[in-house]
Amino acid sequence: MRDFTRLPDLALRRHGGSVIAASDESFAGKENLIRPGRPAFQPATFAGTGQVYDGWETRRRRGPGHDWAIVRLGLPGVIRGVVVDTAWFTGNHPAHAAVEAAHVPGHPSAAEVERAGWVTIVPMSPLKGDREHPFEVADESRYTHVRLNMYPDGGIARLRVHGEARPDLSVWDGLGLDLAALENGGLVTACSDEFYSSPGNVIAPGTARNQAEGWETARRRDGGNDWLVIRLAGRGRVSLAEIDTTNLVFNAPAAVTLTGLDGDREVPLLPGTPLRPDAPHRFRLGPHDPVDHVRVDIHPDGGLARVRLWGHLA
Repeated sequence: MRDFTRLPDLALRRHGGSVIAASDESFAGKENLIRPGRPAFQPATFAGTGQVYDGWETRRRRGPGHDWAIVRLGLPGVIRGVVVDTAWFTGNHPAHAAVEAAHVPGHPSAAEVERAGWVTIVPMSPLKGDREHPFEVADESRYTHVRLNMYPDGGIARLRVHGEARPDLSVWDGLGLDLAALENGGLVTACSDEFYSSPGNVIAPGTARNQAEGWETARRRDGGNDWLVIRLAGRGRVSLAEIDTTNLVFNAPAAVTLTGLDGDREVPLLPGTPLRPDAPHRFRLGPHDPVDHVRVDIHPDGGLARVRLWGHLA
């Protein structure tokens, strides 16, 4: 799979995405397209319409045209790549697919989105059954919606829309916000280790339901420590840090250190501070110059559920 898949899935239901309209969903619901996790399949499970699939499946077309589904991105942003996954669909997958994107501000209805000016970001491309199809996207525009077109009909299990969140931060003018949050444009750009789970989880929306929804490293045997770097939503000053070890009962770090980064300059934010297992922690930070990245060092290893860095844009 290509490097763009390491970026957040802007369409994921867990990130606020929604499938707002579809031409047809006779056999399997459109909402399955953006569910988290790999598609599942249990043979010989039949509903009134036929075999149950964990995906979106339309009826067999007997006339002209093609089927489509429109997804509102939970995280509007710049799309770097798309994955069309036909997992478990073998004799009933589409022959081709294409993806379009649109920018529609505000809170438009499905009908308003359908009338938007759509731009093709993935041209019509052949599909095979039971396979992930990655497509890179070279487009720097900000989009709020995508439309998946399949030709002529059939089933697609998942649609992944990977990219970088570019929210409208003007709504926060004069107010504080979580500068690290994925939904505000934060992004984990580097980390020392991601043996058990992705470091990007620490800035995801909501709370972690289990330790797999946080970041967890392997056990270190070299005397060093693990770390990650968060690119903030914008250059700013952090006033409050929330370091959450919820669900990390026997594998929480012993301590954490926070360092602001601004170009080549390092700004101490929080000295080495003990952490407790399975607990949220809140630390007030002193005044400091603006920074655009924050390095989170955990000592020596372990895991974090969430990192929240509350402050103001510079």
